[in-house]
Amino acid sequence: MRAILALLLGALTAVPLSGQIRRNPTGVNVNPTGPTTVFIAFGSLEGYVPVEALWCGELVPASPDLGEKCDPGTVFGALPARFGQSRLSGQDGFSDIMSIPASVARRAYQAAEAGADSRFFYVRRFSDPQGLRPDQYVPVTCRLAGGGARTPLALLDVQLRFTGDDPVLSVGTGETPPPLEARIAYNGTGRLVGRWEVVSPGEDPPTAEDLLTEATLPAELRGTQRRFTELERFNVFLPPTGEVTLPGPRPDALPTAVNGLYQLLLRIEVSDDKEGDVDLGAAGAGQGVVATGAVAGFPMPVLRYFVGDAGTLGPSGAGLLLLEPLAGAAAQVGRSLVFSWTQIASALLYRLQLRDGGGEVVLSAVVQAGVGSYGAPPFLAADHAGEVLEWRVLALNAAGETVEETPWRRLVVEGGSPERLPLPRRSYQDDQPTTPSG
Repeated sequence: MRAILALLLGALTAVPLSGQIRRNPTGVNVNPTGPTTVFIAFGSLEGYVPVEALWCGELVPASPDLGEKCDPGTVFGALPARFGQSRLSGQDGFSDIMSIPASVARRAYQAAEAGADSRFFYVRRFSDPQGLRPDQYVPVTCRLAGGGARTPLALLDVQLRFTGDDPVLSVGTGETPPPLEARIAYNGTGRLVGRWEVVSPGEDPPTAEDLLTEATLPAELRGTQRRFTELERFNVFLPPTGEVTLPGPRPDALPTAVNGLYQLLLRIEVSDDKEGDVDLGAAGAGQGVVATGAVAGFPMPVLRYFVGDAGTLGPSGAGLLLLEPLAGAAAQVGRSLVFSWTQIASALLYRLQLRDGGGEVVLSAVVQAGVGSYGAPPFLAADHAGEVLEWRVLALNAAGETVEETPWRRLVVEGGSPERLPLPRRSYQDDQPTTPSG
């Protein structure tokens, strides 16, 4: 009788194989001593939506839900919000950018050293918005295999710089800027293909999505990013050494005829990489194989230079200047909101502050020198739709003392549905310094 009851219960809670969420690849090689980024396609969602993602050392049955979930005692960490480049895409699919932090890889390696299995797991939970069907847990196996040729080609850190000590370069009208370069840390091996572009004064700046590498986007969005004036193309081979210095465009190709702020962009195109191929058909998310060579879990940084007198762009005598959003600019609910500023030589850290009309600080974030920008949490604009906010940046020295600060700058938040349910007011403090890679 018990056996019959168990069979009946299983029949009531089971989802047919055709209705189960699939993924491709089912397993990936990862770097045991550093971060790893991999493109994973999930398909056959049938109305399910992605929730959280965890890494863990062991799996247990998810009953009464479906699939296998993380054993709570072996959880290594969760996917950081700042690496949230995943999105619904394709034919009932979900393009997931799995960015494993070095801290998770280190815990997995330590567990393997202690005698645990050398594999660990990335588990995505999917939920039915109506609450009528059980949750589904979909694991992907992560194999500790080094960051060499058998690991998908992915960018882990990118830093752009001019030769010299100036964090933000200023040149005279008609002068030739110094050479520049990109220092890139990566996993895997293959060809790095892309181009250098420049945004001239007066042009609308690129969005955070424009700055993503092409391989980070779902197949249907590739080729839709905005393009700017092309300066030079490159196509170089990356050996499985993990680091490369990519020369920038010829200095005499950089425009300096018009005064103002210029932005140099490193645009990375998708490249073929067998280790990173994703079969959409196997995942139930479409047809064909998608190349994901040079995927990255973060937008490419922007290198800025001024033509003319840099002091005319901000308060007299101030080296720390707010760049974007511009004064009085409008932020749209549902779109990414990225703050950027210039840098000064005496600063070790920068603190970004955002306050509401009542003077209450609703966002406080610390960013390391060398980054120059910060992407706000996605709920920020939604929480303050229809409001006028103000933001500023403080430069901090090694002792945490403020050495320079900018004036407050206005920001208008537009959009949002007037019928939306009221949300509790949230303030956000991020005291973990944002690094150039994230």
